[in-house]
Amino acid sequence: WDLQTNMPPDGSEARSLQISSLTRLVHTRFTSEEIGRSLQDLRSFISQLDPDSHEARIYSKIEAAYQKVTRIPGEWIGDFSRLTTQAHRFWAISRQENDFKIFRPHLENILEMRRAYAGFFAPFNHIYDPLLDDYEPGMKTGEVKGVFETLRSRQVELIKTISDGHQVDDSYLHQNFGEQEQWDFGMEVIQKLGFVAESGRQDKSPHPFTTKVGAGDVRITTRIYPNYFNPAFFATLHECGHGLHSLGLDLTLERTIFGARIGPGSGGASMALNESQSRLIENLVGRSYEFWQHYFHRLQEYFPTQFREVSLDNFYKGINRVQPSYIRVEADEGTYNLHIMVRMDLEIALLEGTLLVKDLPAAWNDRMQAYLGLTPPNDAQGVLQDVHWSAGSFGYFPTYALGNVVSSQIWNRMLQDIPDLRKQLHQAEFDEMVGWLRENIHQHGTKYSAQELLVKLTGSGIDPEPYLRYLTEKFGDIYNLN
Repeated sequence: WDLQTNMPPDGSEARSLQISSLTRLVHTRFTSEEIGRSLQDLRSFISQLDPDSHEARIYSKIEAAYQKVTRIPGEWIGDFSRLTTQAHRFWAISRQENDFKIFRPHLENILEMRRAYAGFFAPFNHIYDPLLDDYEPGMKTGEVKGVFETLRSRQVELIKTISDGHQVDDSYLHQNFGEQEQWDFGMEVIQKLGFVAESGRQDKSPHPFTTKVGAGDVRITTRIYPNYFNPAFFATLHECGHGLHSLGLDLTLERTIFGARIGPGSGGASMALNESQSRLIENLVGRSYEFWQHYFHRLQEYFPTQFREVSLDNFYKGINRVQPSYIRVEADEGTYNLHIMVRMDLEIALLEGTLLVKDLPAAWNDRMQAYLGLTPPNDAQGVLQDVHWSAGSFGYFPTYALGNVVSSQIWNRMLQDIPDLRKQLHQAEFDEMVGWLRENIHQHGTKYSAQELLVKLTGSGIDPEPYLRYLTEKFGDIYNLN
């Protein structure tokens, strides 16, 4: 958090050494023989417990993390941490200067280390599997490709159908919006959702993110564009979803593996589940008609000139406009997943060695043209737009699209349990919804994978069909396709 919000740029070298030392220390302690002996001594005791109990689950996750992390050399841990901490600074400079060559050597070093990391877990079905496993434990590259193949064809077809018809107007979203008013409106909404100052704070950063420092201390960031309403508000909602997820953890599990990842490769988190919570608040709540039935009048009070002549119906259609765009975090629901597929394809090609880092900007542009019909005008709006590769987070991007899929499955179950949920959104009554999420999802932390929790809630694992039905119905109504 400090690295991306407050630290002076010249502090990156010292910070990288500090973080490197700390991560090596954590790795050394966790991979000690003492931990190994403790796990072995507990094995017979744990075998007598309910396998779904907290104790048995904690044990199985720690044992899996131990088996995984002990395959990673401590030297690699320290070197990788130092490299990525420094790389973040050069990514930010490269993006600001719109010059990929500044970041390129750092990304080349990161890629080399990520290939070495995958090698620690050979043999594997695909070199991408060990990296994907860090973010969605147990899921394989082939499974994700299967989900994406179903999504790609149907979403491309939907986009084409929309583009062949009459486009909705969203010009009123591209005006001058005061920075403080944007900030205040976003804060008003997320505080109503339950993200309060006593346990959460919001700041600004080049790329929105959420970090949990500890119990009762969750921090989110946003970025504000003076001439476009959507980015700040929907980023604030997105990160609020993450923040509520973090704050909803059962406090008795706070200092367990359910509450925090031990380190690279620990396999503690289900990022698809994590992303489902941010996308649910951002889209299924924040882009719903019912939500704006309450909040549009309040928004007009913040921006009376900009929205005086805009109707609720037109505003709702405008914020849900489907149109291919360059920036992932500003993409609409109809095109968002295609942005993710671009990134996954490129990550796989880089790891396989069929694509060189020097050729990445051109490959990015080619893939954007193939999937979205757009060629970015520069690298800042293309290959440099995301912070993730500077952190070495190969394997992370697919979980965003999986999170979209999971969010619809969870939403459908919540609608069954709270039949008047849409009426509650209309009245800005969020307590029952957040309470349901806390009881069924948030309190468990990383106890379950997305697949496991969905089976418990819906009887099915990750299934793209509910999400595709949601898109078809929503945009069919907005664009008169039904």
